[in-house]
Amino acid sequence: MKIAAIALACALPGAGQAQELIFNMRQTLSCIEAAPTGAAARACIGASANACMNATDMGSTTVGMGGCIDRELSYWDGRLNASYRALRARDRSEDAEFAGAAGYVSQADALRDMQRAWIGWRDATCDYERAQWGGGSGGGPATLGCLMRLTAEQALYLETMMVEY
Repeated sequence: MKIAAIALACALPGAGQAQELIFNMRQTLSCIEAAPTGAAARACIGASANACMNATDMGSTTVGMGGCIDRELSYWDGRLNASYRALRARDRSEDAEFAGAAGYVSQADALRDMQRAWIGWRDATCDYERAQWGGGSGGGPATLGCLMRLTAEQALYLETMMVEY
């Protein structure tokens, strides 16, 4: 099953239900701010989705779980895309500086290829996690949870690459 269809099915509750979810990125962002290392920041992934699920009875339903997780996934997806754009611009600049140097490999092209391969790996990994539910209703939130976790980890990785190199 395609990832986008799963996200849509889990994240779009009926109009009356959407108002019952209480989501705020504060928990995740506060945790990351207090994290001393990148590894510690990874432990913060999902904190806001979990707080959302615990905030109301709606959060304990399959639809509610999907909605809470999808909201944090959207945050991480935006953060990943911003990091990717910034890193690609930096890499293109460095490519222009070193163009023609013997043995030089384009950083921008390597980043693009890595990201494309990562997307395929992420989708296959999350399809596998969904399969563990045997077609049950928990598969949707499991898929979204996987997408959120892996997207957040990739966003943090790309941010690290901006700082370290």
